[in-house]
Amino acid sequence: MKNFLKRSSILLLSCAALISCNDDFLERLPLDEVAAEKYFTKPLDLEIYMNQFYNASYFPKYPNYGADFNSDNMVAAVPDIRLQGTRTVSPTGNMGYANVRSLNYFFKEYKKLEGNHSFDSYKQYVGEAYYFKAVTYFNLLKLYGDIPWVDNVYGTSSPELYSPRSPREFVADRIIGCLDSAAMYLSSDKTNGYSRINKWIALLMQSRVALYEGTWQKYHNGTVFGVANANPNKYFEIAVKASEAVMNAGLYSVYNSGKPKSDYYDLFTKRDYTGNSEVLFWRRYDNDLSRGDADFTNDRNFRMAQPVGRSMAKEVVDQYLMIDGKPITGNSLFGGYSTITQEFQNRDPRLAQTIATPDQVWKIAADGKTQNWSVIYSSLNSRTDLEAPTGYIIQKGYDPHVIYHVQQYEETPSILFRYAEVLLNYIEAKAELGIATQADIDKTIKPLRDRVGMPNLVIGSIASDAKWEFPTLTPLLNEIRRERRIELVGEGFRWDDIARWAAADEVIVGKRPHGFLASQIKVNPFPVDQNGFLDPYQKAIPNGYGFKLGRDYLSPIPENELVLNDKLTQNPGW
Repeated sequence: MKNFLKRSSILLLSCAALISCNDDFLERLPLDEVAAEKYFTKPLDLEIYMNQFYNASYFPKYPNYGADFNSDNMVAAVPDIRLQGTRTVSPTGNMGYANVRSLNYFFKEYKKLEGNHSFDSYKQYVGEAYYFKAVTYFNLLKLYGDIPWVDNVYGTSSPELYSPRSPREFVADRIIGCLDSAAMYLSSDKTNGYSRINKWIALLMQSRVALYEGTWQKYHNGTVFGVANANPNKYFEIAVKASEAVMNAGLYSVYNSGKPKSDYYDLFTKRDYTGNSEVLFWRRYDNDLSRGDADFTNDRNFRMAQPVGRSMAKEVVDQYLMIDGKPITGNSLFGGYSTITQEFQNRDPRLAQTIATPDQVWKIAADGKTQNWSVIYSSLNSRTDLEAPTGYIIQKGYDPHVIYHVQQYEETPSILFRYAEVLLNYIEAKAELGIATQADIDKTIKPLRDRVGMPNLVIGSIASDAKWEFPTLTPLLNEIRRERRIELVGEGFRWDDIARWAAADEVIVGKRPHGFLASQIKVNPFPVDQNGFLDPYQKAIPNGYGFKLGRDYLSPIPENELVLNDKLTQNPGW
C-alpha cells in the first residue's frame, strides 16, 4: 500500500524499531536512551517519528465502506455482537495505551531541539503529537469511559502506572486541551489534504469531541454512565466555538457543482481531492508508485462491485424525506414499496446516490460501454458475493470506471474528514444549547440540502412525523439528527451518535433490521416478515437485538489489566 504521506524511509523503519507500538505500555521495556539522544537532534527526526501515527488506526482505509455495520444503518451477513449484547470479558488483552506512551516519549525528547533550532521549524510536529494524543485518548474514552490519564514516560515498576481511573470530565477536558495546543501549533494552510494534518482538522476533531461529551453527559445523566455534576452546556459551547472557527476561516465549503442528481455521489468517487472545497483530509493510493490496498478477495475486480453480504437497512431508508422536505409518512408523493425504483421516486436525491437502483450505472468499461445495476439485482442473493441481506445495495463511495481499478489492488482514495461534519456539529450543538436560529440553519443544513436540490429546513414550519426516532425531543433536534444520519450515512458516525445520545433503547433494543419487499428478487435465502419485507436476522435474533442498556455502551476492561492494577474497576454491568 502506498503510504499517503509519500514518505517511506530507512529512518522511519529505524524509528519504528526503536519505538514499538505493538505492546501495551504497562508491559514494555525501557527505551534505549543513548539511541534516543542521537536521534532527536533535528526537525526531520521529529517528522519521521510522527510518521508512524499516520496509519489505519487513526486514518481508516475506506471509512465509507462498512463503517456503519456496528449500527442500525447497515446490515452484514451476521449481527453485530455489541448490538446483540453477546460480548464477553476477555481474560487477556490490553487497553491500548502503547501510543500514549510513544507520544509521551515524544513530548519528553523533542525538547532537546530547544536552543538549537527555531521552534517554528518543528512546531508542526509538536502540534501533531498533541493531536494524536487527543485522538488516542478520545478513542479510549469512547471505549472505556473514565480512564487513567498519563502524561509521563514511566518505567515498568513505576507506581504511577497503577493509578485509578481519572474522572471522565477530567479526561475530556485534557483531550480538548490537547486539541487547543494542536490547533495552536499546526499549519493553518489548507495544503494538499493528504500529507499532514492542519489546524482545521484539529478544530474539527475538537468540535467532535466536545459534542460527544456534551451529549453523553446530558443523555446519560442519572444512569450508571452519568457524570456527577454534569455540565453538558460547557462542551456544547466548545463545539460551537471550534466549528465556527473552521467555518469562519473561509477555506472550506460544501462541494456543489450545480448537479443535484449526482454531486453527492460524485463527491465520494473522485480520483483526487487536492483542492476540493469540502475535503479537509483524505487518503491517497497510487498503483503506479506502489501497490494499492489488497484487503479484498480475488473475485472482486474492484471494491463494492458486488454486495458480498453487505447492505443498507430499511430503517434508514425510511428516514429519507420526500422532495417536498416532508417525511414519507402520510405523504401523497410517496409511491409505496412495490419496487425499489418506485420507493425511491420523489425522495431526497441522496437516497439514490447512496443506494443503487437497477437503472443506474454499475460498470463503465475502458471503451465507454456501460452495464447497469440490473445485472446484479437480477441475480441478487443467488450466491455469496451477490448477497445483500436487505436488498438495498450500497453504492456510496463506489466508482464504476473499470479502468481505475486493478484486480485485488484498490486505489480509490477515501475521504477522512469533510466540512459537512463541521456544519452538522455546529448546528446540533447550537440546538442542544437552545439557541439555534434560522440563520444558523441557513449556513449549515441549507448548503447540504442545496447540493441535492432539497428544500431548506424552516424552524417555524417543521412537518410532524409520526415515526420520529426521538419523539420526546423537539422537532428541531429530531430533524437535525435525521439530517446528520442521512448526510453522514456509512461514514462511521452512527454508532457514536447512538452511544452519546443514549439512544439504544429507542433504535436498537428489541429491534431487527429489515429490507425491501422480497417479491422483488428471484432468489431469496433470507426470512421474510409478516408484511413481505426481508427480515434477515429473524432466525439469528428472533427477539431482536439484546443490547444491555446498563452495560453495552462501554466495553469491558480485560481481566489481566484488572489483575495488574487493582485500583482499576470494571465497567458497569461487566
